[in-house]
Amino acid sequence: MGKISLKTNVGKLSGVIQIPGDKSISHRSIMLGAIADGKTVVENFLLGEDCLRTIDCFKKMGVNITRNDEIVEIVGKGFEALKEPTDILDVGNSGTTSRLLIGLLSGIPIHSCMIGDDSIAKRPMKRVTEPLREMGAKIDGRQDAEFTPLAIRGGNLRAINYHSPVASAQVKSSILLAGINASGTTTVTEPHKSRDHTERMLKAFGCKVAEDGLTVGITGGQKLKGTNIFVPGDISSAAFFLVAGAIIPNSTIKMMNVGMNPTRTGIIDVLIQMGANLTIENERVINNEPIADLTICYSELHGTTIEGSMIPKLIDEIPIIALLATQAKGETVIKDASELKVKETNRIETVVKELSKLGAHITSTEDGMIITGEGTKLNGGNVDSYGDHRIGMMLAIAALLAEGEVTLNNSEAIAVSYPTFFNHLHSLI
Repeated sequence: MGKISLKTNVGKLSGVIQIPGDKSISHRSIMLGAIADGKTVVENFLLGEDCLRTIDCFKKMGVNITRNDEIVEIVGKGFEALKEPTDILDVGNSGTTSRLLIGLLSGIPIHSCMIGDDSIAKRPMKRVTEPLREMGAKIDGRQDAEFTPLAIRGGNLRAINYHSPVASAQVKSSILLAGINASGTTTVTEPHKSRDHTERMLKAFGCKVAEDGLTVGITGGQKLKGTNIFVPGDISSAAFFLVAGAIIPNSTIKMMNVGMNPTRTGIIDVLIQMGANLTIENERVINNEPIADLTICYSELHGTTIEGSMIPKLIDEIPIIALLATQAKGETVIKDASELKVKETNRIETVVKELSKLGAHITSTEDGMIITGEGTKLNGGNVDSYGDHRIGMMLAIAALLAEGEVTLNNSEAIAVSYPTFFNHLHSLI
């Protein structure tokens, strides 16, 4: 299913592209718009499968949502207007939809059931269901609510002060969304700062959020007001073309309106650290989110070490960073990234296996990988996304350097976050 031959051995990439809307921000715009009072208009919404699942879930709860291409209009009537769904809420492949929705539903006195695809059924949910149970939510599911399907009966929550063992925006956001309807002030403290789109967007909807170092707090009983949201281009999607421009000789690629949230710009830090020729222009802020235009040109790169507090800022970009490292001089070490094991696939195992098929010098470690570069020549091969959109896009970029045919299995997974990926790729060749 979804087996395609990829473009290989291209001479250069050149052109200008508009990166599609940020996946994380698109999800949150629907969720907050649905529980706000009044109309919310979202511009540059990502039309990926994951985000469309979020829309579908809220429609099943009676929210009036209309879409005209990338403009979405939500007529919210507050938490109280959400209806008990008569159908199961199917989140598909979306970890963000599932974990954030569990938190939001925990604060509403309705009963709901949630399922996802085979990948979601293997992803750990106790990291959110456990603290939400502490707050008073009644959540049942496989292996004591560790895995979907899940049944949630919400309402009557009490605030908690939660110290998360992982730096995860999904965990933090799930608890904060529950905290909106909890009595008292709910706080979440992380070991490192994770992406903060939820905090920024809550403020855009008129909600007060307290931030103190690695701790974020929200007081229950607040009302959100509908607003207009512009979704910046997803830096996690831009990362694939940033790397392509950096490693393919004679290339120059410009990307417009890319989100530059400081909790997400680890890929920018790594590119600069490795010697990339990157220009950042037209910096501005919209809806509390920084945005800029990025231009990347080919240059010689050198290896680096990626670890510690950098990891939450680039966790989704590690597959494409691994490819970047194959074309750098010297060794690149990625560590402290065991969170990769619980993504759509075990991304440590999958990245190493698939890049090795193309001739990369890469080995796995317990919490990351080691890549030896020196401008590795990549060869053809039969590779697989295993249903993971970021693995699929990384392999499509890798193929551009390959000498010999590259065939990608399960290419349809790419539509989860970047449905126009191949259109943009072909426009640059």
